[in-house]
Amino acid sequence: MSHTRVLVVDDHAHAREAICEILSMDPSFEVIGVVSDGQQAIDYTEQWLPDLILMDIQMPIMNGLEATQRIKLAFPYVKIVMITVSDDVLHLLEALKRGAQGYLLKNLEPSMWLEYLHSIVTEEAPLSREVAYQILKDVSLTEKKEPDVPLTTREKDILYGVAAGWTNKEIAVNYKISEYTVKNHLKNILQKLQVQNRVQLTRYALEQGLITDHNRL
Repeated sequence: MSHTRVLVVDDHAHAREAICEILSMDPSFEVIGVVSDGQQAIDYTEQWLPDLILMDIQMPIMNGLEATQRIKLAFPYVKIVMITVSDDVLHLLEALKRGAQGYLLKNLEPSMWLEYLHSIVTEEAPLSREVAYQILKDVSLTEKKEPDVPLTTREKDILYGVAAGWTNKEIAVNYKISEYTVKNHLKNILQKLQVQNRVQLTRYALEQGLITDHNRL
């Protein structure tokens, strides 16, 4: 069985213990390190290169947002999920802008944590509809450019679904195709546009004017 090597970053000892306990329920996750601030997270990542980092937002010395941005610049393929007690969409959107793949609220049930983290690891985690809407509002569409890379009609359909915050299953149902087909289309789109995840994919599509029908949300 392949393991996802996880670094836990939180300045509260009880929170770190609780997160490690949740991860211990699933043998596919292996906690390889536990640190208490953003600078330690950067130092640890440089040495051990974890697959996944669970990053608290509010921490001393260096907060999770700054640490996320620095880690993603140096190690773009390390996945980072923010962990927070706040459900402030704008706050969470800032984390996504800095490169995070997603976020988890600390009061969620452990089963929801594990399910979501699996979707992050397999790159199937959808954006919430609220966050997708905020991205739509945040990106200026006043100057539209022709896309550098041609996309097929079906690939554009997949883009609409991603921007709407749909899961792969919802995209498959809405367009009457299989989830396997959706996954293959997403891989092709990401490769064509040279982006790494759904957040970057949505922003790129909006900036390039590929998605203009806000009613699809």
